Parts: sequence; structure tokens; C-alpha cells
Amino acid sequence: MNWKTFAAMLARDAHVARRNAIQLFLQTFLQPLLFVFIFGRVMVGSGYMPSYYKSLLLPGIIAISMVFTGIWAVAMPLIAEFQWTREIEDRLLAPIEIAWIAIEKVIAGMIQATVAGLIVIPLAWLVLRPGVDIGIHAPLTFITIVVLVAAFSATGGLVLGCSINQQHIGLMFGMVITPMIFFGCSYYPWSALRTFPVLQKIVLVNPLVYASEGLRATLVPQFQHLPIAAVLTALTIFDIVLLVMGLRQFESKAIS
Repeated sequence: MNWKTFAAMLARDAHVARRNAIQLFLQTFLQPLLFVFIFGRVMVGSGYMPSYYKSLLLPGIIAISMVFTGIWAVAMPLIAEFQWTREIEDRLLAPIEIAWIAIEKVIAGMIQATVAGLIVIPLAWLVLRPGVDIGIHAPLTFITIVVLVAAFSATGGLVLGCSINQQHIGLMFGMVITPMIFFGCSYYPWSALRTFPVLQKIVLVNPLVYASEGLRATLVPQFQHLPIAAVLTALTIFDIVLLVMGLRQFESKAIS
């Protein structure tokens, strides 16, 4: 593989991300921060939610920010480049295998997702303080989960970007992203669904459940959460499956 070409494409994507930093910030952080303010500040400050809900909420908001950012960073450029700008043709002419072009997209998306997730921590702390009780209790586990969540978001964006037509972008958010968020245990722990046993089992097919529960387990382990082993196993499986699917769809779309 031509590593110089790979690094050049990665640098180009980083330059585009920096150039669109303000737009990216508004797209990825506005909704999570609004949820943080309404549920963590207004609802708690008004007495409708217990004070500990601030700490319970924050890991889920981090998961949402990472997943939304990674999907957006990979899917939207792919939809544009394949369907109307045709910029992907320039990349396909580069001296590098087709699969590595897709992998570069995934890595760029992972970096953006990771930055988005880490930035949420100080921003949400400023909005929610005082009363937020979070800490990185298992650094290696936390780093592993962050990487796996970033990979899930980017590979998911690869699959969606190679599958969704331009006119179906709204449908992607309405039928895929929104249900994933509301049934992803971001605003509540998985254990809260015990009164809905069927739903509690169904939501386990949602990768965001493991992202939220994994971050909750490493940042606020005092709350109930899924076992770390289950979280790591599930996220790894989702990452591998989505990457294989995404690479196949990317190569098929690039050749056609």
C-alpha cells in the first residue's frame, strides 16, 4: 500500500474538517447540549429529576455525540461524492487499493467522533455543574470503548453512505438515527427497561446501547450497567460486521 497517498488523503479530510469546524460544531453538539441543558439543568433544577440524573445522563450524551458525528462525517461526504460532486473519482484514480480509500474514510470519521465525544465532557460539565460525579475509573477500558464506539460510528457511516440515495437522507435520520438514539439507553440505563422485558431484549440489537452502557460503566460505575465483557464483545462484533459490509458496498459502488 502507498502510505504517502493514504496520509495525503487523511490530511485532506482533516483540512476539510477544520475548514467546516463551525458547521460541524453546530450539527453535532447543538442537539446533545440542548438535551443536557433541558434534562440535566432545567428538569433537575426544577426538582422533576433527582440530582444524580446529571451524572447518569452525561455518558449517554457522549455516546450520542460520537455516533452522530462519526456517521455524519463518513456518510454525508460519501453520498455527495458518489452521487453529485463525483469527487470520489479523483480518489479512485490514486495509486492505492479501493478498500484503503474506504478505510481512510473510516479512520477520518473515527478521529472526528473521538474528538466530538471528548469535547462533550468539559462542555457538559460547564452546563451541569455543580453536582456532576464522573471520573475515568478504568483508563484502558475507557480508551478501548471510545475506540470501539468511534469505529462503530464511522463504519456505520460507511454502510449508510454507500446505501442511501441523495433523496433519502431525511429518511435515514427519521428511520435509522432517531430510533437508534431514543432506544439506545442514552437518556436512561438499560436496567430501566426491566418493566418492559420484551423491549429490553429487542434493544440489544442497537449498537448505541452498548456504547452508552460502556461509557456509563467506565465513567459512572456507581449506576447499573451492562457487564464490560458483554459491551466489548458486542461492539467488536458490530465493528467487524459493519466494516465488512461497508467495504463490500464501497467497492461495488466504486466499480459500478
